[in-house]
Amino acid sequence: MELTEEKLKEILVEPGHIDVNDFERATTIAKEKSEPLDRILVKEGFIDDANFGKIIADTEGYSFFELKKANIEEISDHLLSYIPEAVARSQEAIIFKEEEGVLFLATTNPDNYKFIKHLEKITGSKINVYYTTSFAIDMALRRYSGNLQREARKLIEKTKKDEMQEEQVVVKLVELLFEHAYANIASDIHIEPLADFSIVRFRIDGTLFKVLDFPKRMHNRMASRIKILSKLRTDERAAPQDGRFEYNVDKGGTIDVRVSVMPTTEGENVVMRLLMQQGKRFTLDALGLLESDLKKIKRNAGKPWGMIVIVGPTGSGKTTTLYAVLQLLNKPGVNIMTIEDPVEYNMDGVQQTQVNIKKNLTFPTGLRTIVRQDPDIIMVGEIRDEETIDMAVDAAMTGHLVLSTMHANDAATAFPRFMEMGVEPFLIASAINVSVAQRLVRTICEECRESYFLSEEEAEIVAEDENFTELIKIISEKDDIRKVRFFRGRGCELCENTGYEGRTSIFEVMEINEKLRKLIIEKSSSDAMRKTAIEEGMTPMVYDGISKALLGITTIMEVRKVAKS
Repeated sequence: MELTEEKLKEILVEPGHIDVNDFERATTIAKEKSEPLDRILVKEGFIDDANFGKIIADTEGYSFFELKKANIEEISDHLLSYIPEAVARSQEAIIFKEEEGVLFLATTNPDNYKFIKHLEKITGSKINVYYTTSFAIDMALRRYSGNLQREARKLIEKTKKDEMQEEQVVVKLVELLFEHAYANIASDIHIEPLADFSIVRFRIDGTLFKVLDFPKRMHNRMASRIKILSKLRTDERAAPQDGRFEYNVDKGGTIDVRVSVMPTTEGENVVMRLLMQQGKRFTLDALGLLESDLKKIKRNAGKPWGMIVIVGPTGSGKTTTLYAVLQLLNKPGVNIMTIEDPVEYNMDGVQQTQVNIKKNLTFPTGLRTIVRQDPDIIMVGEIRDEETIDMAVDAAMTGHLVLSTMHANDAATAFPRFMEMGVEPFLIASAINVSVAQRLVRTICEECRESYFLSEEEAEIVAEDENFTELIKIISEKDDIRKVRFFRGRGCELCENTGYEGRTSIFEVMEINEKLRKLIIEKSSSDAMRKTAIEEGMTPMVYDGISKALLGITTIMEVRKVAKS
């Protein structure tokens, strides 16, 4: 089945599954990257993979099968042996299950009768054919490579026979790490030296998992390989170094890799932050905001001037929210410019600039130039110093909408932080329209989610925080937290027995009104501002978290850990 541009437009745009502007943008990207349009639509996040597959299957009259991570993990070497790898890739087809002499085939081309009949002939089995997406097939074909530990073992065995091959093996091993990190949507790779061997850990959904160990003798070469890619000094092993590079994944997108090398007693510890540039079309509606909070942000994003500030610790999803706001504002008649460190996700229609200290391109110098470029909207990746905040406030007061992030515990704490940086309270009160605080919480795996009541031990842990306990009672309308029905994941293959799959955000949105402006000008405490904001209708972050726990989106223990009152 050939999914031409005209056919996809007929199937997706005319019924309203995809906006016509998004479709045209995807078409442009597909031509620029010389990739199939159907793959770009999913990979760049214009439409969800499963939704896309169901729409195509229903339209064409096929049976659809969603190749989820759990299904892919269950594809054994025996099932792979039915179709050679080269054939599987060329035909975009894979056997994913065998049951009572029947083979189950997932393919992007269910009309390929010649291939299907040939497969029935050589296997002697009946073939049940299902349509699945090109993107899902790409993920499934990774099974031919097996798991990381097994592949790494094969490579390391070569070095035992011939030490001269060690350098080549290290190069391939590093490539393996990136390919598997990409496939598992890992945010970080840790290469850690221990006393007798070294280990590799991936951070997935905020949690570190050990994925590989390798001989200690190879550690220095591994670290050196990362340094070479990052253009760092390979002869320097006693001082910390920071760098970055881009890695192009085979049949995938581009990863922007930020590297930190730290000397320890056992060797150099290497941590790499992976910024995946594919599939990152964020929308505010998909972030998990309460309807009232969503309206506040959209209302303030529609103003022609002022500041929207997103606050939280490192790794709390602030940049995701910023890009979601930019996505909302990104229209042909608007000039949007950014200064970021680094540019995490490329966005069509937005002029993005990356900080470069060596070229004296800092947040202040970049922002100073951007203001001269006649922007309507300015995004400053992070407010770090007095000069940046002074210029950002000035821009917000002179007809620009400014978006930025900063480190603060909650929405109210942002204002004392600004004052500490030397900004006059009356300027802060006039410039800032809304302060949004957020944290990331892990979401419960949908495949193994179950409801339950807290055990005595869990109830005691939760009850240690009286305010937290009272909020649970108020929101659930129960007089005893042990009577409240919560949710958790039992653990399954899809979530690797963690009970969690993915993450979402919990928020509090402080919209600045006259009462709050008065408190800011009076230099009131953040507690006073927070109390007034709640009285004026702000939903505290912990309230948002408990609400999501009661809905089965996350667990109450996750909320307690991330956003205790």
